[in-house]
Amino acid sequence: MNKLENTVDVVIIGGGPAGMSAALVLGRARKTVIVLDEELPRNRVTHESHGFLTRDGITPGKFRQIARAEISVYPSVHFVKDSAVSIIGQDGDFQVTAGQGEVYLARKILIASGMKDLPLDIAGLNEVYGSSAFVCPYCDGWELQDQTLVLIAKGSRAVHMAKILSGWTKHFTLCTNGPDDLSDEQRVELQQHQIPLFDQPIQRIENKKGIVERVVLEDGTEIRCTGIFFAPKLAPGSDLAQSLGCQLTETGVVVVEGFGKTSVAGVYSAGDAATEAQQLIAAAAAGSLAAAGINGELQFEAWDRVEELKA
Repeated sequence: MNKLENTVDVVIIGGGPAGMSAALVLGRARKTVIVLDEELPRNRVTHESHGFLTRDGITPGKFRQIARAEISVYPSVHFVKDSAVSIIGQDGDFQVTAGQGEVYLARKILIASGMKDLPLDIAGLNEVYGSSAFVCPYCDGWELQDQTLVLIAKGSRAVHMAKILSGWTKHFTLCTNGPDDLSDEQRVELQQHQIPLFDQPIQRIENKKGIVERVVLEDGTEIRCTGIFFAPKLAPGSDLAQSLGCQLTETGVVVVEGFGKTSVAGVYSAGDAATEAQQLIAAAAAGSLAAAGINGELQFEAWDRVEELKA
């Protein structure tokens, strides 16, 4: 890629469903785009992705392969296997420095770097994550319907997940892996629904060929099960939004308007980076809307420049 091509309309940070969806829309809108993608998606541990109309049950790798092939039709979009380490500048004149030292100039920025999992420090969880331990019942609840499960969560999040999970199975135990952070009213509510509750720390999770067999607590209690849902600990996939001064929520999610516009002019965000609702199809939809917002802004600016020249 020569120096001229390093100056583009949009640099997209992240090549997940949001970033690729935005790249497709912008490519079709004849905008020049660079997608910086490390190719380490958070869902790579999952065998199948669900809930995406026409692609239900597809593997994450196949999803990315099809998406890349469709986007390749539009020559103004380029994928670069790299990360963005810094962004400086202002609306219309951003400078993005990548991990390998390349510098890209862009009029607009789309941050679609998602979220990343932080370790839960539960022995055996990594061995079953993506095969019989999951974070989203909407994505994987069907496959575990009516099975005997363990839900690992605490506080209000635990109560919320219990209510949702009960639509797929009534046979689950809540393990809070330490102090439950529940109110007395919440404990009574769980008791009324006959949900066993254990607040002992989890010693380990045992499995056979990736399928959970039991959760063992530090006091020796063994809870037999065939699957797990757990509340993940997440952090932003990138600190670029914060470094640019974008407004964030307490959990690090970028605050955006309807078309992905952040509080910083020229900077947009979409996908898991900009919502608590982490679903493949929702991320793709958000990327599409953000691309429409970016394209509209670029078009309006170009229109106004012509008027100024003629004035």
